[in-house]
Amino acid sequence: MATGKYAVREVVPEFADAFSFDEFNRMQSAALPAILERDGNVVVSAPTASGKTALAELVICRTLANDGTALFLAPLRALTNEKEREWERFEDMGYSVYVVTGERDLNPRRAERADILVMTPEKADSATRKHDSHRYQFIKSVDCCVIDEVHLLDSDKRGSVLEVTISRLRRLCDPRIVALSATMPNVEDVAAWLDAPDDCTFEFGDDYRPVPLHAGVETYAHGENSFADKYRRLYRALDLAQPHIEDGGQALTFVASRQDTVRAAEKARDVIAERDIDIGARGDYDLHSAAQDLRNDTLRQSVVDGVAFHHAGLSREDKNKVEDWFKEGSIQLLFSTSTLAWGVNLPARCVVIRDTKLHDPLEGEVDMSPLDVLQMLGRAGRPGYDDQGYAWVVCDGNDADKYRTLLREGKEIESRLADDLAAHLNAEIALGTIRDLDDVMDWLETTFYYVRAQSVPSQYHSGGRLREHVRETLSHLVEGGFVETDADLGVEGTPLGRLASKFYLRLETAEEFKGLADRAAGSAADGGLDEAAVLRGIADSAEFDSVSARRDERDAVRAVLGGEGDDLDPGNRKVLAILRASMQGNTPGELQSDAWVIRQNALRLLAALRSFLERFAGERAANVARRVEARVENGISTEAVGLTAIDGVGKGRAQKLAKEGLTTPADVVDAGVSGLVDAGLSEGLAERIVESATSLPVVEIEWGEFPESIARGENEMCEVTVSNDGGGSKAEIRVTVNGVEMSTESRYLGEATLPVGVFGGAPDELEFRVEVAFGDLPLRPVSETRRVRVE
Repeated sequence: MATGKYAVREVVPEFADAFSFDEFNRMQSAALPAILERDGNVVVSAPTASGKTALAELVICRTLANDGTALFLAPLRALTNEKEREWERFEDMGYSVYVVTGERDLNPRRAERADILVMTPEKADSATRKHDSHRYQFIKSVDCCVIDEVHLLDSDKRGSVLEVTISRLRRLCDPRIVALSATMPNVEDVAAWLDAPDDCTFEFGDDYRPVPLHAGVETYAHGENSFADKYRRLYRALDLAQPHIEDGGQALTFVASRQDTVRAAEKARDVIAERDIDIGARGDYDLHSAAQDLRNDTLRQSVVDGVAFHHAGLSREDKNKVEDWFKEGSIQLLFSTSTLAWGVNLPARCVVIRDTKLHDPLEGEVDMSPLDVLQMLGRAGRPGYDDQGYAWVVCDGNDADKYRTLLREGKEIESRLADDLAAHLNAEIALGTIRDLDDVMDWLETTFYYVRAQSVPSQYHSGGRLREHVRETLSHLVEGGFVETDADLGVEGTPLGRLASKFYLRLETAEEFKGLADRAAGSAADGGLDEAAVLRGIADSAEFDSVSARRDERDAVRAVLGGEGDDLDPGNRKVLAILRASMQGNTPGELQSDAWVIRQNALRLLAALRSFLERFAGERAANVARRVEARVENGISTEAVGLTAIDGVGKGRAQKLAKEGLTTPADVVDAGVSGLVDAGLSEGLAERIVESATSLPVVEIEWGEFPESIARGENEMCEVTVSNDGGGSKAEIRVTVNGVEMSTESRYLGEATLPVGVFGGAPDELEFRVEVAFGDLPLRPVSETRRVRVE
């Protein structure tokens, strides 16, 4: 093909309807031959808003034309939903687009038949780890993988996930890789990692920006009160935005949290009124009328003044309306979290970053990622409307030079794999993709970490030292019990290593969970594990080590816990308080801002701990963790927690049933449909709940010919029959006498007959107890006792 701009219908005539424009721009046209005429991997670094999405769509078109399957990796879950909407035009052309995320139930048949798969790096990581299972075998059929925003490699939390996922995917099915990125100084390192040839590697500079960008740093007068500082920064941001708004332009202001978007929008409306700033939306009758359909009350009041907010917690309908109105110019001032910077195409003449520091529920106060800063600033300038974009960082004077350097020099992309090398190496060994020491080194050379170590040895373990570092990491995994080796230098994951990998645990957390399970197994005769030990094990896990407790939260923590967990660090004790309060269904207001994130992470850890307990201590110990898990999730009492095992019964219905004295699935079955209707449920719902309850285990214990007494020195062999008249499930049956274990058996429970010896020994009375516990169901253990006198 000749150089210059290309018409869509000439280049991809059969896919012309997939594009919303008639001609590829200058940047797209320059990269187009590498995508359509060559087979090598491609890396493109180009300014934000320069049209990289069209390159992704081009490579998808080529893949579809060759009857292949394309995988698109989006940096945020919100963007997977956006691509699903945008790519309905591929659906209209007869191709299947299927989004795979953690919030949706996976349909393996649809995934297998999809022409275009859309996933986040985290979900792709999970899929590649489980590629041998029926549900995820579709991942091995990928012919081309598009990495959107590949500079995510440098993200503290998510970069290593993207890195190991791509390396694993290349070993699984070796798809063609097309990596797209905002401007990054070391694009050649990414190209080297992906083996992209020189003629398929592109670095487009600022002259390819559709609108030139003026970016700068503005400081504010920092005070003692962080709440007042937010408003000082807001006034500074409005000072910067005001001339553009008065000139008919638009301003996009990024703030730290969802709540901040709402509060900033409310305050900005007052300031705009005080300053008598003319915003066109005030006279727009159609907008006033359409705004009445918004679900969010505050948003409904705000947009009529030309001010709005956008965050992931809004309903999809409200977000779509805000985006449409901003694109139309009806909204002139928009406050948002970082989600808008990572894909939603909403440029503005003026972009201001009000908050450079964020409160992370798991990390405390952290600086905004340099990647996020550059991504946000890149949204300044509306192609076709503005001849200049204006972008500002508002920060404390102490940070000003740091941000000026970032704007002037950019940010080289680093590997974050070194930060968590042991966990990722353990995962590869647990998966079986690494089987010996040579494989370890081969795997290392597939990583971006290895490439960066060659480029900047001073920042990484270099040369032989890098290999030695990996060998040391492997030795630590062996010493920790995660990996086993043999005489032939083979390596294999242990049960501990496989569980740590399966649940994405920090290795120190996996070690703690193993220790807790060992202690539970060793103390079984004394009653085993209890609720308090489970909660403490979760709250004190390494995943919560960076949680901080603000001063105003500590009184609430004490009110919830009293003296419990006094020896924990304040952040871990705050986690414990949130879990205790969640179990009671009543989280204090002071703890609610962080409670959701902490609770979701705790539920993941509880599921992991349950598996550790089941593997190393048995179903009885696992059942304790399962009931704690159900209580944290549903806010239900310990007496009624078993109700949550019934499909369709959550917190509200469980409380309603418990209030009527129905606290177990067996109670629900006995009450029948009429009893549930009397308890306040509709007849249709009652029928479904009774049917579900009937499918759960119903345990009966028959003691057979058990004596009431036995002569001292005599013995008698008896039998106890444990049967299940409901749905099957794995159970642990435990028999004790005077608290001493006689036998324990784990099995899928149908009917089991257990021999029980009655011995007339020294005690005057023998108490026999049979207990049945289900590790994967939040049902309270069923137990019965029999007493035998010794005469």
